[in-house]
Amino acid sequence: MAARPRHHRLTTLAFLLAATQAQAGGVQTLQEVSVHADQHNLVGIADSATEGTVTAEQLANRPLLRPAEVLETVPGLVVTQHSGDGKANQYFLRGFNLDHGSDFTTTVLGMPVNMVSHAHGQGYMDLNFLMPELVSGVKYRKGVYAVEDGDFSATGSARIDYRRRVEGFADLGIGQNGYRRLLTAGSKELGQLTLLGALEVSGNDGPWDQPERLGRHNAVLRLSSGTATDGFAISALAYEARWTATEHVPERAILSGEIRRYGTLLPRDGGTTHRYSLSGEWAATGQQFGADTATKASAYVIDYGLNLFSSPSGFINGPQGDQHEQADKRTVRGGQASRSWFLGPAARNTEITLGGQLRRDDIDSVGLYDTVLRQRTNTVRQDRIRQTATAIFGEAKTQWLPWLRTSLGLRHDRIEAEVTPLAGTFNMSNGGKVSGSQTSPKLGLVLGPFGAQGNTEYYANWGRGFHSNDARGATGRTDPKSGNPMAAVPLLVRTQGSEVGLRTTVMPGWQSSLSLWRMNLDSELVFIGDEGITEPKGASRRYGVEWANYFALGSGWLIDADLALSRARFREPVNGGDRVPNAIPLTASLAFSYDQQGSWFGGLRLRYLGAYALEETGTEKSTAFWMANLKMGYRLDSKTQVTLDILNLFDRQANDIEYWGGACSRADGFACNGGNGIDGRLVHPLEPRTLRLGLRMKF
Repeated sequence: MAARPRHHRLTTLAFLLAATQAQAGGVQTLQEVSVHADQHNLVGIADSATEGTVTAEQLANRPLLRPAEVLETVPGLVVTQHSGDGKANQYFLRGFNLDHGSDFTTTVLGMPVNMVSHAHGQGYMDLNFLMPELVSGVKYRKGVYAVEDGDFSATGSARIDYRRRVEGFADLGIGQNGYRRLLTAGSKELGQLTLLGALEVSGNDGPWDQPERLGRHNAVLRLSSGTATDGFAISALAYEARWTATEHVPERAILSGEIRRYGTLLPRDGGTTHRYSLSGEWAATGQQFGADTATKASAYVIDYGLNLFSSPSGFINGPQGDQHEQADKRTVRGGQASRSWFLGPAARNTEITLGGQLRRDDIDSVGLYDTVLRQRTNTVRQDRIRQTATAIFGEAKTQWLPWLRTSLGLRHDRIEAEVTPLAGTFNMSNGGKVSGSQTSPKLGLVLGPFGAQGNTEYYANWGRGFHSNDARGATGRTDPKSGNPMAAVPLLVRTQGSEVGLRTTVMPGWQSSLSLWRMNLDSELVFIGDEGITEPKGASRRYGVEWANYFALGSGWLIDADLALSRARFREPVNGGDRVPNAIPLTASLAFSYDQQGSWFGGLRLRYLGAYALEETGTEKSTAFWMANLKMGYRLDSKTQVTLDILNLFDRQANDIEYWGGACSRADGFACNGGNGIDGRLVHPLEPRTLRLGLRMKF
């Protein structure tokens, strides 16, 4: 029987120093800009055209189907799902199918979300524990140009923070398909301290013929003093979920009528997961060696577990079905620290930042098992992994002239891992120690501000980054399924990127940025639909253009409009072609929100996904589609409001995601096509139009 998460356990705090980046562009006053200035007007502040800040105001009236859709506020980033809602989402950005997070790194309250050497996929980034109502902001950076970003940051990073105080409220939500949610949150002043607490309980069956029976329990307790730039916060988070999933299925099974549109091939896919964490953050300003300083530090410990049951290929292995379990049980400890020195006019207002990071993953058990109805029938492999990542970084930002500033950064990463095989007939010869390191330079040039109002800047950026591969792949010699010899993959895979762009204030309230980017990746991670895993492929090259706009029109109106185009190709042919599967070439979004703090408020969001290649030749492509979500709200009085979310407003019948791979349905026959499965489209349909009603009461 699969192990279940341990309930209501919060792990102890390990004090390891940590810090986030200094945001300034060379002068001390920029350190406070996110607090005291318009967070969208980054002219004179930003280091690239593709970094930005998403505010709580933008999120407040945004209709969300899933918690992770908070990240869709990052221009060009797409969040979908190919299985149950308790599983990490699927992410797309800059022509990457990021799978569950392999090349985009995210932190919440200074804690990493991406998991290394994970049971289901490298960089697995489960954001289902997010409470969007508590998010104070999202700071994002695209590309490999920030010295604070290490593993999994080829396409960029996002740092999500929570509020330190909120006005007390209780939210009650109900909707179609068994949706229900209760969230209550509030804060209390305790002298110089503020205590914030939040509790969420939710469930959903979804439109699926096999009810999802999603159950989520989520809690936050946060004690803080001061601000994010001069104060501290200690946060305890606890999250648990269990669900039954409807996996992606062969499209032919739906078209033939073998199963309905929201049907499944096998019962009892799904899983259980938990994430308990304790973290601390501290920041202070001061003086050292006659220079003003800003210091930040943080530490965290995370207890994480997952038991995931999936049947991505149906009945290739026979009438019992192809269900397998991927299990992960680990403790993550780490932290980071940095100090910035602002040297003043005598040194061209140079800002020097030095910092370090440490992360240790103690993975007691990570395994793959054959299962039938969630009962283990065979251990393919089970391993214990100890993986340690360390990094040091430094950066100098200098304002050489009123219209010229530069940033020069250098980062050095080292990862060490030890894999110990615990079980598996063909797995016991695998394992061992492996290590890798990389030094990554980062360069940035900013020209401007120009114009009569000083409202336009031009940027040029270049840098190196990386993603890590699973330590089991880097120490493997034998295929644990077949026993055949296999070649180990490198532990670190280098990425090199560059971009040029501009940022301008077109008119009061309209911020716009345009960028042209290019990226080379030494080894692509590609999702294998009939196995439900990612595997390294050949080197790839990408380039694209992004245009992002933010309008504050006054009278309570906010508009976000984004357009992203990209081209992704393997450098050498793979399987007879050079297309990178699932690399979306065109995305666009348009979001409106209105709130003048009167009676009515709401938001509308439209999203377009262009057709993408499903396999390397590009012969098979997905179907392009657009969809819309709507939120409408009405305040009955100062303490009470009601909302109505209409998700998939126009009831588009499209697919949340499409893959190309081998599978067998019952109609195809067990072990069809000689046990290789029949290649075809594997689809997970978009959820139909869904209504959700909410009631908020403040206290």
